[in-house]
Amino acid sequence: MPPKPKITKEMILTAVLKITQEIGFEAVNARSIAERLQCSTRPIFTCYESMEELKAAFLDFAFEYYNRYVGQYEKSKNTEPYLLFPLSYIAFAKEETNLFRLLFISDMDLDMTEANDFYKEFGNEKKRMSFRR
Repeated sequence: MPPKPKITKEMILTAVLKITQEIGFEAVNARSIAERLQCSTRPIFTCYESMEELKAAFLDFAFEYYNRYVGQYEKSKNTEPYLLFPLSYIAFAKEETNLFRLLFISDMDLDMTEANDFYKEFGNEKKRMSFRR
């Protein structure tokens, strides 16, 4: 039986998250991840076939992080339900600037004809519809 990998996908994604938070996503590459994990680049490419695959996995990981942030925001703030998403969105932008830039600004091509159009980027029609009265 082969030994268990010492570097896991979770560890790699967490390292990418930390790099993105501190420096920005543009600083993410195999060397910066390996340096963060104090390993060679080999374990990274054992877990992921390419940097494109890793970056795609990280986007899912980052959106999960954002969703947890919104959940924690909801528990810690006493706010009206219809204000939860706009206020948590703004707080996230302030507290997690580099991650916000990656998730909501990079390659953004929104048709902002209404104030609630930013909900389209979440791909969640239910949240968007709750904004309407």
